[in-house]
Amino acid sequence: MNTEWSGRHHDKDQLRAEIWSSLKHNNASIRDPFGHIPNFFGAQTAAEKLANLPIWQQAKTIKCNPDSPQIPVRLRALQDGKRLYMAVPRLTGDRCFVELTAEDLHSRNIPLAAAAIAKKAVTCGRLVSFAEMEPIDLAIVGCVAVTRHGGRTGKGAGFADLELAMLAEFGLVKNDTPIVTTVHPLQIVADSRLPMQPHDWPLNWIVTSEEIIETNTSYPRPIGLNWDSIRPEQLEQIPILRKLREQD
Repeated sequence: MNTEWSGRHHDKDQLRAEIWSSLKHNNASIRDPFGHIPNFFGAQTAAEKLANLPIWQQAKTIKCNPDSPQIPVRLRALQDGKRLYMAVPRLTGDRCFVELTAEDLHSRNIPLAAAAIAKKAVTCGRLVSFAEMEPIDLAIVGCVAVTRHGGRTGKGAGFADLELAMLAEFGLVKNDTPIVTTVHPLQIVADSRLPMQPHDWPLNWIVTSEEIIETNTSYPRPIGLNWDSIRPEQLEQIPILRKLREQD
């Protein structure tokens, strides 16, 4: 079965299909994981483990993906009084991040648990441009498969890599900003199964319900946007990319 992003990398397509099938076969996801960042059982526990790490406790500003398995991460960020930036799903609009703080939400009587859900976050948070954003202390990304040495892949659309590259272009993500994910143990694969490309952003930490992995990755981190790796349909569908290309 194909997704709308299939066909860009055969080996990664095959790996994703295997992970989704494994999660479904083992009843490890809350709904059919196929085509999604899997909403895995244990996401709450993984979020709690992440919140115990010094990189979390020291972070004042956190960037997180909008997918369902990271709802507990987004909620914990708000509960812990952090400034939370969430990417607008599919990066639609020039202001492609939404800013959320507990202080603002409380002042408008919006429950933090509601604001942690992506659809609600987009309507009750503040849409911001890159120029309006604070530097990111910790970035959380959604993954379909990961390796213990920092390899990662999402569902194949390339949004996570684009978000991080654009944030890097504006100096909001630095070379030492930790990149983290929360996943199910079944999503961890051998390094040989997951080829990393020059535009792929590696992970520094992987957190599951069972363990915390510091990857000490040797994969190079992209410097910023690599226009050679950006596909025509991405330019067509993501307004901020077109604007940045024109400025470039």
